[in-house]
Amino acid sequence: MFDFSAFFDHFDEILQGFWATIRLAAASAVLSLIIGTLLASFRVSPVPVLRSFGAGYVNIVRNTPLTLVLLLCAQGLNDTLHLTFSSSSSTTYYWWAVLGLSGYTGAFVCETLRSGINTVPLGQAEAARSIGLTFTQSLRMIILPQAFRSVIAPMGSILIAMIKNTTVAAAASYAEAALVSKTLLDAPTFTGGAIPLFIGVAVGFMILILPTGFFFGWLAKRMAVAR
Repeated sequence: MFDFSAFFDHFDEILQGFWATIRLAAASAVLSLIIGTLLASFRVSPVPVLRSFGAGYVNIVRNTPLTLVLLLCAQGLNDTLHLTFSSSSSTTYYWWAVLGLSGYTGAFVCETLRSGINTVPLGQAEAARSIGLTFTQSLRMIILPQAFRSVIAPMGSILIAMIKNTTVAAAASYAEAALVSKTLLDAPTFTGGAIPLFIGVAVGFMILILPTGFFFGWLAKRMAVAR
């Protein structure tokens, strides 16, 4: 049998690590949704420069490892260029982790949302133009609401993947659950085995991810677009 006594002895530290994971995931979810929506608007824009920018960003970021993106934020922009958000290093690294994770996830949100835009019948966009709506107005009031409803389930999958990707935030020097568990294992005062700690952390991620998956599955059925 595994001895979980050491895990419960350090339960407060692990709980703080998961709270850091939740903060990172929540802020990144909101920001990546904004970035992805903006990029998707660029990709379907009638302006060639915006379409090229959106396509270039998505193709570059989606094919770049997340660890490299976070290293660019933490070591390139912060340590080398000295771009900081606060005098506190922990706050600065938190926001660099949020920006790196959001910028990376936003590219996937963009492509998912663009697929949703493609499901909206072309006649609706033509009808919007016929009554005098501009591209921005038709996108905001007619196309995007239907597109979001049709991609709720894929968006849930992206959010789940993003929660898992928070374990890479250590590359941006941000201490979330995975880094806290590694620090505990490396500490000489930790006398418990690695497997009980891994099991405890895995259960913690399941508590975060499973309800998220069930919620988005329910919401996708609830908000399904009738064709």
